[in-house]
Amino acid sequence: MAIFEVQGGRKLKGDIHPQGAKNEALQVICTVLLTSEKVTISNIPNIVDVMKLIELLAELGVKVEKTGHEQYTFQADNVNVDYLVSPEFKKKGGSLRGSMMIVGPMLTRFGKAYMAKPGGDKIGRRRVDTHFMGFEALGAKFTYHEEKETFEVEGKNLKGAYMLLDEASVTGTANIVMAATLAEGVTTIYNAACEPYLQQLCKMLNRMGAKVSGIGSNLLSIEGVKSLHGTEHRLLPDMIEIGSFIGMAAMTQSEITIKNVSYENLGIIPTIFGRLGVQTERRGDDLFIPEQEHYELDTFIDGSILTVSDAIWPGFTPDLISIALVTAIQARGNVLIHQKMFESRLFFVDKLIDMGAKIILCDPHRATVMGLDRKVQLKAISMASPDIRAGVALLIAAMSAKGKSTIFNINQIDRGYQNIDGRLNAIGAEIVRKEQK
Repeated sequence: MAIFEVQGGRKLKGDIHPQGAKNEALQVICTVLLTSEKVTISNIPNIVDVMKLIELLAELGVKVEKTGHEQYTFQADNVNVDYLVSPEFKKKGGSLRGSMMIVGPMLTRFGKAYMAKPGGDKIGRRRVDTHFMGFEALGAKFTYHEEKETFEVEGKNLKGAYMLLDEASVTGTANIVMAATLAEGVTTIYNAACEPYLQQLCKMLNRMGAKVSGIGSNLLSIEGVKSLHGTEHRLLPDMIEIGSFIGMAAMTQSEITIKNVSYENLGIIPTIFGRLGVQTERRGDDLFIPEQEHYELDTFIDGSILTVSDAIWPGFTPDLISIALVTAIQARGNVLIHQKMFESRLFFVDKLIDMGAKIILCDPHRATVMGLDRKVQLKAISMASPDIRAGVALLIAAMSAKGKSTIFNINQIDRGYQNIDGRLNAIGAEIVRKEQK
């Protein structure tokens, strides 16, 4: 198990390139199961969760070849469906939440799919009902084997249907869209997710011969086709990593340029960090963050305390709530951080309080941050990363602190951020990765 030793107080300066989008990768890589033809995907980040999914597809019988820097080809012309009921698949699939995304493609192309209860971050309840309610609407039969903790879904002749999703689940929408591409007739999905990564998936499917319309809205229409063919696809830069770098620059008083951010796909992210007092400047498709000695939290028009909360797209992504919270620590003013979606995502704030942050955890979903305005520097401590996003929030705090901090359980960070220590060290950070004995 590796740890980070982080020497705080170092200012960063220079250019940093965001990795390919993790959440997009976990969706679009599974589209290769919809066709027997070759699919090429580039800008794939070399992170644990994505590499595990690629390994899982290879063991399922997909031909996988690394053809360039962060580029792979996939060909699913000899898929072993029986592998899905093997103990090996249950163990590996159950450890990776992204493996849930193979269910839709396997169901619609092969008529059945099996899935172990998925793992992932321990950030609270993460139900998968929306996925299976959608499959059932298409005519599939769903069974949950409680004693084995496995899901089973079967349906050889899926039929298009109208459905109103109970929640605008990104992965649920993606899974249902993939299943609907080869179903007979027209499927209409209302209250669909419309994140840029979901838009990317739909555009990729259309290049493969699917007929998806309404892309970018919450009302999708999918006209089923007989078969899909191969294509090439490039992942967007990871908006969560870009947001993490914005907050990191503010906390460490750094001047950095985030390169090739696909600005039009960042949505409200620059605006929310602007309300936290962080200056950003768009330069072409780059995002420049100047060094700021002080930054001040905004208030509402009536003077009441600012609230930053997560919401479905085009609202503020829940994956950046932890970053917004840690960024507010050294701001001037107060802010209420409201994490609506997951009830365990704020439970890392005790570590920030130990470091000297002024935070009141109101309940599992809300925390009030009283900014220090750099009058007090955080102090170094030892801490453990509970999930991907909290892990990077703690890394940001450690980079701004006085002294050397130790972060344990950094495999959580590695699940979502590619070579984060190497890339940050290249622009002035001092992060040492060590293996625990």
